[in-house]
Amino acid sequence: MIVEHTDRGPLGRDEMARVVAADIPRGAYVNLGIGQPTTVGDHLPPYAGITLHTENGMLGMGPAATGDAIDPDLINAGKFPVTELPGASYFHHADSFAMMRGGHIDLCVLGAYQVSASGDLANWHTGEPDAIPAVGGAMDLAVGAKQVFVLMSLFTRTGEPKLVRECTYPLTALRCVDRIYTDVATFEITGDQVLVRETWGISFDELRSRVDVPLTVARQEVAERHVH
Repeated sequence: MIVEHTDRGPLGRDEMARVVAADIPRGAYVNLGIGQPTTVGDHLPPYAGITLHTENGMLGMGPAATGDAIDPDLINAGKFPVTELPGASYFHHADSFAMMRGGHIDLCVLGAYQVSASGDLANWHTGEPDAIPAVGGAMDLAVGAKQVFVLMSLFTRTGEPKLVRECTYPLTALRCVDRIYTDVATFEITGDQVLVRETWGISFDELRSRVDVPLTVARQEVAERHVH
């Protein structure tokens, strides 16, 4: 059954990252996309045995580096300084992409401009004439990772939902998204249904009225959690 957190407002950015981190399986090999998805790495429990992969050639990436821990030669794919965990390894960029394309990444977390009800992903270009396209390794991850989580705000600044019946932006990959984590709800895409697992600061009925996609309450029980 759905868990509705109507006694509070939408999730903040760190809270969103914390919710995603809590749902990553133990022992998984995970790639975190550029932008907001990278913050998930700061909330992974050290006992979970999760190994972070970065497409510029590293396994065993740790949380973001700050202060004296910053090494200008140790960065993630977004060019931000990171730390390394015991056992970390480095390799050629081509080998990194072979891991992604060869199905060796258990799960990736990507940002998105739009996700369709069937799991299509659009996250590299808005199609605007002055927009700078930035596909990076998203296409490789979207089709190569065993699971794809999307982390994004549900609505644009003008209030339009990013979860849509069909994407209108250029596509990254078809039917690849398994789960969507947003500031107001968590969705699971099964192929023929969009299930709502949890809401934040909004009821299921209000959510359904604001999103032009048929929504269904998740049948499986979702454990209530606190993200503060």
